[in-house]
Amino acid sequence: MNIRQILQRKSINTIYSVAPGETVYEALQLMAAKNIGAVLVLDGGDLVGIFSERDYARKGILQGRASKDTLIRDVMTSSLITIAPEQLLESAMLTMSEKHIRHLPVLEGERLIGIISINDVVNAIIHDQKARISSLESYISGSSY
Repeated sequence: MNIRQILQRKSINTIYSVAPGETVYEALQLMAAKNIGAVLVLDGGDLVGIFSERDYARKGILQGRASKDTLIRDVMTSSLITIAPEQLLESAMLTMSEKHIRHLPVLEGERLIGIISINDVVNAIIHDQKARISSLESYISGSSY
């Protein structure tokens, strides 16, 4: 299974984003309203970073910054790790595990086409394993699949 297939299976494949000049508070409001753990940071349509709950905890709260006075550009992660839609699920799992990250922006060339989370990866694995089990059960019982 590749990343494009994961994006296609997502019930909601909306890209939620903020601008670097918005406040952390505004980003947190969006994240709470959409029940998501991270937002992409876009500057004029260009992907320049990601802001996550982890960024807020480590670069905001623990450093004594006020969310209404802190700009996203000051706390976002700008050294982005991305994935291409042709890459396989296993590649995403390995990257997320090795880099200790929970979100991967998906770029087709230079164009942002989505984002996958660790939850998307887990759901894809569960779906794939259920299909394999069903196929094996059909094979063992001799029924057509």
